[in-house]
Amino acid sequence: MTPYSVLDLAPVPEGATTSEALAQTVTLARHAEALGFHRYWLAEHHAMPGIASAATAVLIGHVAAHTQRIRVGSGGIMLPNHAPLMVAEAFGTLAELHPGRIDLGLGRAPGTDGRTAQALRRNLDVTDNFPADVLELLRYFGEPEPGAIQAIPGQGTRVPLWILGSSLYGAQLAAHFGLPYAFASHFAPPALEAALAAYRQGFRPSAQLDRPRAMVAINVFAGADDAEGRYLRSSAQLAFANLRLGRPGKLPRPVEDISAHVDPGMLRTVDQALSVSATGGPETVRRELAALLERHRPDEVILTGQIHDPVARLRSFTIAAEALASL
Repeated sequence: MTPYSVLDLAPVPEGATTSEALAQTVTLARHAEALGFHRYWLAEHHAMPGIASAATAVLIGHVAAHTQRIRVGSGGIMLPNHAPLMVAEAFGTLAELHPGRIDLGLGRAPGTDGRTAQALRRNLDVTDNFPADVLELLRYFGEPEPGAIQAIPGQGTRVPLWILGSSLYGAQLAAHFGLPYAFASHFAPPALEAALAAYRQGFRPSAQLDRPRAMVAINVFAGADDAEGRYLRSSAQLAFANLRLGRPGKLPRPVEDISAHVDPGMLRTVDQALSVSATGGPETVRRELAALLERHRPDEVILTGQIHDPVARLRSFTIAAEALASL
């Protein structure tokens, strides 16, 4: 059976507070653990009213403290926003608090707009140091070297690193370093097949991994029937359209007829971005998940679902878990 995991952006629905959204993240994490999900990852985004996971390491620690077995990590930490030593210390601390349960997924994008990126980094006129920063992190999590800077906590914890991406760059880097690779197909699917092929063909075994391990991200909007699945999906469609139009906000309430709220051209763009999805009732979701597994042959899948109603979100992940467990 292909392991299945959760990617949570800690969505803040319209009509809800950030505090309520963070409480629902803990509820979903506990639910996912009970359902047999393998990992629970949180994503770094900044200055977005509908996403409450900006302080990603803090929220990872909170989720890990409220669960018992499920792995908890980042999907991902946007490494250019942070000094590698500070990332190593934060995740080293998490690893010491929750041994054997912490993952560190790394992204190269800012996770925000240009002005906010400048507020995070202060100086955007820097060379892309992502490959060197990844190697620096690997050193910090390994055994201490004489005379080298040490991450304390961090050294010797060997926190597993994942490379995240939506293009060939991340795939080639993960293959070169012999690290597991997760593709952001839940919002940027066009290069999925080419990236997986590049990663698998170019993979070089490393101390962390002896063979390729590729994860594919899938949106799931599962309801009692196909109509309800489409209804739940409309919140994600509206949110994506609003983001593309430069007006990000809280996660919108679902609507019955999405075409009455988003113009045809934008709706085509949104649906292309969300094309790696399983939407509908239990049987439809099972069939669509099976087709995605057959087509891409991932070593693991990570499911996400921007669903407005927290109860419906729990039920959607239940339906998805039952579908994947049966395949």
